[in-house]
Amino acid sequence: MTTHPQPADPTPGTDPAPPATKKRWYTSLFPQLLIAIVAGIAVGWIWPGLGADLKPLADGFIKLIKMLIAPIIFCTVVLGIAHVGDLKSVGRIGIKALIYFEAVTTFALLFGIVVGNLVKPGSGFTVNPQTLATGVDAVAKKTSNGELPDTIAFILGVIPSSIFSAFAENALLQVLFFAVLFGLALAKFGEHGPPVIYEFVDHISSIFFTIIGWIMRLAPIGAFGAMAYIIGQYGIGSLGSYAKLIAACYGAAVLFILVLAVIVRVFAGVNLWKFVRYIKDELFLALGTASTEVVLPRIMTKLTNAGCSRSTTGLVVPTGYSFNLDGATLYLSICVLFLAQALGVDLSAGEQITAILVLMLTSKGMAGVPGSSFLALSATIAAVGHGAIPVAAVALLLGADRIMDSMRVSVNLLGNCVATFVVANWEGQLDTDRMRRVLDGETVPEPADEPAEQQPAQHEQARPQVPAH
Repeated sequence: MTTHPQPADPTPGTDPAPPATKKRWYTSLFPQLLIAIVAGIAVGWIWPGLGADLKPLADGFIKLIKMLIAPIIFCTVVLGIAHVGDLKSVGRIGIKALIYFEAVTTFALLFGIVVGNLVKPGSGFTVNPQTLATGVDAVAKKTSNGELPDTIAFILGVIPSSIFSAFAENALLQVLFFAVLFGLALAKFGEHGPPVIYEFVDHISSIFFTIIGWIMRLAPIGAFGAMAYIIGQYGIGSLGSYAKLIAACYGAAVLFILVLAVIVRVFAGVNLWKFVRYIKDELFLALGTASTEVVLPRIMTKLTNAGCSRSTTGLVVPTGYSFNLDGATLYLSICVLFLAQALGVDLSAGEQITAILVLMLTSKGMAGVPGSSFLALSATIAAVGHGAIPVAAVALLLGADRIMDSMRVSVNLLGNCVATFVVANWEGQLDTDRMRRVLDGETVPEPADEPAEQQPAQHEQARPQVPAH
């Protein structure tokens, strides 16, 4: 009987290599978002009524993301602190972050004042202050009749009335406050505490990020609805009416991003342009939806993957969403001069300094307050005390404010990413070798939880254990 030779068996313990498959371009998130945004602009321009009615698509997507932000922040901060830090480490990171935030946002305010004086974006307007009374109701509706908290109220507001209310209201600073306490308590138990708690939080975190991955598949739909609504509601014509103001704000944003590039290169050794390419999907999604919150979970993951320790990322990014709004402060300082110039009022150097000092306070309490930019501007104009500029003048910005969102969110997002790199490197918790490899496009293993300077060459266990206090 003739026997036919059989193919040789593969080497025991190995699997045959799967055939290489090239990923089709349209399956990536970036081109999907680009197509969705262009389509949204077209729909809002051609069918403005339909475009305005598509707002629920964007609102629904943003709500899906927001429902997971609080638990993701909690898990990330708890795991980072429990594994790496103690009270002194957390305190150092927090203080360094706040110092950085205050320095950069103050520079953004000064930079905006300089741009406003040089470009004079309101010089083309001839507005009669008496005609602004009709805008008061519109501004009140935009701000939901709210008010910015004073300093004491803001600090007390960080402390939740209950841990459940912090999660239910999606109050990020309150969730962060409780997460820090919980993480420190878990770290204090160390090896004497039940490791099941650490394992449980770790597994819950993985589940939440899996759900975020599913939700992100709907991102193009959310971006399409957002852009269709913006163009349909406010119209292409508003671009022309406020062309000088829009050009001043976006031009200042570009120059400010160049400043951020220098900061992160000098103080952390990071190439910002490579990092922008690395987070292009998240950046484009934030631009399309005009919201930085929708990318918060993914940005924290990418920063950790790019070498920042989990504890630094978990503390700096959520805090920066309230204290490091570089784009918003840049916009507010330009708009103060825009309103004065539109009404033909020449603000003295002392009045401009007063405006900067007031904005240094009001800009810190804007996060989570409806119509916060209008409230901050109203408080600033009232504090400057120039009788020729009525508070109702902020109604002039109703037609352009929504168009500025893309500028604000892009600078806010990049500003917080830069802050994370700088503070992580300042604290010795930036793995620079990993950062360079990731930004160069290399595929590297999942990052360890320890700071770069404390990482051992080899880990004896696959899953890190909670260290003793």
